[in-house]
Amino acid sequence: MMDTDSLEAHIYSAFPIIKIETDEEPRLLDQLRGVSRRTHRALKTWSVASGLQTLEGDRTTKNYPYTWAIKADDDSESHDPEAVLEKLSSDTENTIVVLLDFHPFLTNPRVLRLLKELAFECDDKKNKLILLSHAITVPDEIARLTQMYEVSLPSVVEIAKLVDQEAALFKIKRKDETLAIDQTAKSLLINNLVGVNTSDALRLIRNAIYVDNAITASDVPEIKKAKYDLISHSGALTYEYDTSSFENIGGFVNLKSWVSKRQKAILSTSVDASGNKDRPKGILLLGVQGCGKSLAARALSGQLGVPLIRLDFGSLFNKYVGESEKNIREALHSAEVMSPCVLWIDELEKSITSGSDDTGASSRILSYLLNWMQENRSGTFVVATANDITALPPELIRKGRIDEIFFVDLPSRTIRIDIMRSVLQKRGIDPALFDLARIARECDGFSGAEIEQAVVASLYHTEYIDAPLCADSIIHEMQQTQPLSVVRAESIAALRHWAADRTVPVDENDDSDKSETVGRQAA
Repeated sequence: MMDTDSLEAHIYSAFPIIKIETDEEPRLLDQLRGVSRRTHRALKTWSVASGLQTLEGDRTTKNYPYTWAIKADDDSESHDPEAVLEKLSSDTENTIVVLLDFHPFLTNPRVLRLLKELAFECDDKKNKLILLSHAITVPDEIARLTQMYEVSLPSVVEIAKLVDQEAALFKIKRKDETLAIDQTAKSLLINNLVGVNTSDALRLIRNAIYVDNAITASDVPEIKKAKYDLISHSGALTYEYDTSSFENIGGFVNLKSWVSKRQKAILSTSVDASGNKDRPKGILLLGVQGCGKSLAARALSGQLGVPLIRLDFGSLFNKYVGESEKNIREALHSAEVMSPCVLWIDELEKSITSGSDDTGASSRILSYLLNWMQENRSGTFVVATANDITALPPELIRKGRIDEIFFVDLPSRTIRIDIMRSVLQKRGIDPALFDLARIARECDGFSGAEIEQAVVASLYHTEYIDAPLCADSIIHEMQQTQPLSVVRAESIAALRHWAADRTVPVDENDDSDKSETVGRQAA
């Protein structure tokens, strides 16, 4: 296995301490057992619950997880972290020592110093220290002595073996029952399990098999949903079920054309002559609030037929040093696991400034994001939305990180008609009963969200007076409010002026009325 080979290389490295963050402790211990055998080193583990133990002997079962012969240390003080470090320093040579969930004790100055001195002795005594837990913060005192080992997720081949293994176990456990396997569904199931760890993959495989004694196409949607739920557990990423398609939104002609021309490239897994995946990386939707940027992100995902994953920047920030950077790293890695997918970052300018503090976490998160966007080859297509371009650092929106900046302006008269038609149809109302052109003229300067809200308010009013919805009632509601283009006329005018020759409009400018309201108010 590639994992084991890489782990073995770390054992031979010059770093005395290896940090491994994983939820799959049994899998890593099994790999370490194989590494210890091939490198001719003993393998010891320590935990506050079990104390110091030696893992030895062959596997007692061929099934996962594996078990080994375990020899407990006779020393009654082996559960104490200080005592065990002193013991390891005095009588341990040519050994891999795995300290399980040891990080809470690193806040103790004496424990930290003992560990540091033990690390200094590793080269002479041919020992290797491993810190193994779900999350580890390494103190500065031993940071330069520590090397990070990234645990890779199981490959397609490994997942296929797990499926075959569980199918064989089913036949052993239920001799009187038959396991029906649809080979096409099996392949889809395997491909959809790529990106989850071994433990989760096994759980999902067993659920798919034992629920109906079969592997069929009906298992695939459940696997997908479970996989999406797994990546959302941290709160930074959320799988958005409510997607749409370009057919369901009015306007956005230029954006639709741009995506259509690149759809094959976005979804492609081919590589160009240089070995880099030739696919677009993402777009920025800049524009007036309420004009459909979020709706466009959802529609783009539905158009491509890929998952829509929303990144919540606010949940990334943590008061502990290093945790915020770890959170963004894990979130982007999870998004890569889901690829091809659309990664939606809503109101990007607020996201970047939401974690501003004295620790510098915000700038480090931004730095990591910039590097990831530059190097992204995973098939994760970024759709970022923003209302204020001045709040975005220029290095974030340059070509190479973002393929194009689209400007979402106030809707033209033609688009307002399309929006009105869509709003009415969504509520089961026949648009043919209304003079849409007249309504569109009366709502000059309204965003799509404001047009929809006017219809909603009119429905409340007509229901209250027990009258049918009509064009007059909708226009009346529009006249009772001031759109954002009037309330924020100066800032919107400045935004439109900036975007005029710096961005690509999402729509063709088929009439001039959409600029009159802002122009009059700004003047």
